[in-house]
Amino acid sequence: MSRCVLAYSGGLDTSILLGWLIDEGYEVHAVYVDVGQPCEDREAILEKARRCGAKSARVVDAREEVCRDFAFPVLQWQARYEGVYLLGTSIARPLISKICLQVAREVGARAFAHGATGKGNDQCRFQLAAEALDPAVEVIAPWRMEKFRKKFPGRSEMIAYCREKQIPVKASAEKPYSSDENCLHISYEAGRLEDLGVSGVEVVDFGMTVSPQKAPDKIENVTIEFVSGVPVKVNGEKLDAYPMVAKLNEIGGRNGVGRIDMVENRFVGMKSRGVYEAPGMTVLYEAHRLLEQITLDRDLVHLRDRLAPEVAELVYYGFWYSPKMDALQAFIRETQKPVSGEVSLNLYKGNLMVQRRASPHSLYDEGIATMEGGGSYNQTDAEGFLRIQGLPGRVQGRLRPREY
Repeated sequence: MSRCVLAYSGGLDTSILLGWLIDEGYEVHAVYVDVGQPCEDREAILEKARRCGAKSARVVDAREEVCRDFAFPVLQWQARYEGVYLLGTSIARPLISKICLQVAREVGARAFAHGATGKGNDQCRFQLAAEALDPAVEVIAPWRMEKFRKKFPGRSEMIAYCREKQIPVKASAEKPYSSDENCLHISYEAGRLEDLGVSGVEVVDFGMTVSPQKAPDKIENVTIEFVSGVPVKVNGEKLDAYPMVAKLNEIGGRNGVGRIDMVENRFVGMKSRGVYEAPGMTVLYEAHRLLEQITLDRDLVHLRDRLAPEVAELVYYGFWYSPKMDALQAFIRETQKPVSGEVSLNLYKGNLMVQRRASPHSLYDEGIATMEGGGSYNQTDAEGFLRIQGLPGRVQGRLRPREY
C-alpha cells in the first residue's frame, strides 16, 4: 500500500478525497495546517479523519509562521497582485505544502494530495512549492483526473458517497459562493459572484468586517510601531506576528476597513471575479507605507516599487520557493533596515488617515523642506541643476523643433 499525505480541512471535498484515496489503495495521513482559519472543533475534525480510515491525523499550528515568515516579507514589498489583491490565500499555500512534506518525510510517504481544482490557482501553488522542496514527490490532484470527475460530477454524488461510506458531512444548502479563509483574509468567489452584474458586497456575508456604512460614527485611532520593517507593537502593546494580525483584524474589521471586489487574471489564463476582506493587513500596509515615506531614499523606494509587481506575481503564481524569490527577499531585508518608528492612523468608515509618523531614522528635514525664509536649502543652486537637466531638451529643440 502506497503512503500519502493529504492536506485536510474536514470539509466535503477533502472528506471525499480521503475516502477516495483509501479506495485507490493509499494509506492516508491527514494534515490540518492551522493558518488561523476559524473552526469549531479541530479535535473533532481529526477524529472524523480517523473514523473515515486515515492512518493518522494531526493539526499543525502554523499561525505565527504564516504571519512572520510569509505575510510580513510580502508586506515589506508592498506587494499587491494587479495593484489591489493582498495575496492572503496565495501566501499560505506554500507553507501548507512545506508542512505536508515535513509530515510525509516523517511517516515515509512519497505522495502529497490536495483538493484544489484544475481550473484555479491553488493547484499551481501547492504543486510548484512541493516540487521545489522535493523534486521526487508524487503530487495527487484528483480534480485533474477524469476518473475522479466522472465518479463525482456534482455535489449530490459527493454527498451520496459520504452517506455510503458513513462519512459525516454537513449536507446543508450550498452558499451562493465559495470561501477560503485564514488569519490574513477571507476570499469569496464562484456561485452568484460569477455574474458581474451582481454586487459582491451585497451577496457576501463578510466574516471579518462590518460594512463602512455600519461602522461607528467616530474615529478610532491606532498606533503601530515597526522595527526594521516588522510590526512589533499596537497601541504600545508588544505582540508576536499572529497576535498582531489578529488584533488589527479586530480594529480594522469593526471600522469597515479592507474590502475589495476585483476581476483578476488567474495564472491558468482565465479571468475570475473575487471579493476579499483583509482588515488587519490593509492597516499594516498603509502604516508601513507611511513609515517608508520618511525613512527610505527616493531612488530605493522607486526601485522597490518597480519590483513589487514581480514579487506579487511570484507569490500569486506559486513560485515562493524559487531563486528569483530568494534574491528578491535578500534585497528587501536590506532595504528595510532603517524602517523603524511609529505611525498613528485614524480609522473611520473604511478609511485610513494618517495622524502622525515618527522615526529615529527619518530623512525628513524641516529645515530643508520649509517654505519659509532661511533654512539650509539655497534656492540659487536650483538654477544650475535645471540648466544641466534641461541640456538634452535644448539641444534636441534646436535640431528638431516641436510645434506649439
